[in-house]
Amino acid sequence: MKSIAFHTLGCKLNFAESSYLAGCFVSRGYKQVEFRQKADVYVINTCTVTQVAEKKCRNAIRQAHKLNPEAVIAVIGCMSQLNDKEIERIEGVDLILGNDDKPKLVDLIENYQKKSAVENHVCDISRLKTFYPSYSSSDRTRSFLKIQDGCDYFCTYCAIPYSRGRSRSGTIAEVVSCAEVLASEGKKEIVLTGVNIGDFGKQSGETFLQLIEALDKVKGIERYRISSIEPNLITDEVIDFCASSRSFLPHFHIPLQAGSNKILHLMKRKYDRELFAQRVERILCKMPDAFVAADVIAGFPGESREDFEDAKSFIQSLPLAALHVFTYSERPNTPACSMPNSVPVEERHHRSNELQEISDQKKELFYHKNKGSIRSVLWEADNEEGMMFGFSENYLRVGRAFDASLINTITREKLETIDNKYKSYIL
Repeated sequence: MKSIAFHTLGCKLNFAESSYLAGCFVSRGYKQVEFRQKADVYVINTCTVTQVAEKKCRNAIRQAHKLNPEAVIAVIGCMSQLNDKEIERIEGVDLILGNDDKPKLVDLIENYQKKSAVENHVCDISRLKTFYPSYSSSDRTRSFLKIQDGCDYFCTYCAIPYSRGRSRSGTIAEVVSCAEVLASEGKKEIVLTGVNIGDFGKQSGETFLQLIEALDKVKGIERYRISSIEPNLITDEVIDFCASSRSFLPHFHIPLQAGSNKILHLMKRKYDRELFAQRVERILCKMPDAFVAADVIAGFPGESREDFEDAKSFIQSLPLAALHVFTYSERPNTPACSMPNSVPVEERHHRSNELQEISDQKKELFYHKNKGSIRSVLWEADNEEGMMFGFSENYLRVGRAFDASLINTITREKLETIDNKYKSYIL
């Protein structure tokens, strides 16, 4: 029996695709092993969002080659799509596939004969219109379900439209069918993922609202989370439906990216900070205990210290539960690369640290706000030093002594004690 190991970097979408591909290999008789183990085949699913992500990709390739110089090494995904010629030069690489070619990986590996030249299957993704559904299945309790891919927004800092192509998605019927499969496998929770999921349905004439209304009716799935949705696409109707639905949870991740309208304009984002604030206000009006997080980029070109202080003040004023902070990283061929007034790298990191401090404060405040509340917790399978953990509907991490009988069950718990070591409530 041949063995295969996956190493996945980047977003939840990548993890959904890797898990789906791993399942395809297992169905062909492969044994999946940990990436740090010796394997016959290594698959590195890459990310190109930042320079750090690309460095991790290169290190993973070298690690795989060191573990087994005779293994077949396939490098797939966003970095492959944009930097295939660079990857060709890394020792040990056998196959390179872009995002369009991922579904072909199993057959390519099955028929691959190792040779000296790298086999490069990367093609022009700009014309791609096909959508390939996928979902993760390795976790016993939840699954990441891909409902959309690509993006039409072309924000000035972002390489994703060039690496994943234009926005496209499946139909409601196809997504519901995937959810029904996951329900039959015993999954309790689904996280809806994609590049720009609020853009769902452009080709089929359907809408994201219609999709979540249909998913809410799928028997067996008790909880849905919306992974990330643009402020201009999370409409009043979407918010109101989530507030009244059977299974959609009070948990939202909304990209802000900048707390300054000047910088949002330079980024070519499709909203201003006032709209973002309105969306957060609407969510918390309808779901007062909701966990609302935001992406923020620090050190974008043209961001003066005054701009940053103004943005920081705005972010502090928002009733958010957490921030996901990124340090601006130049992405080749994006318009932001040629913008004037670049922020020194050291200053970018200083600003990231300041925003991370705000995030830590907001998260601590959110946890204390929920102290004494009774929440529904979905228990996960991992055993961490005799402890098991799960998340409440509003994304509070909760721990207790490990009890295998509780795995993949939902229990109602009163949250009293916050433990700093585990950064969670402890029962």
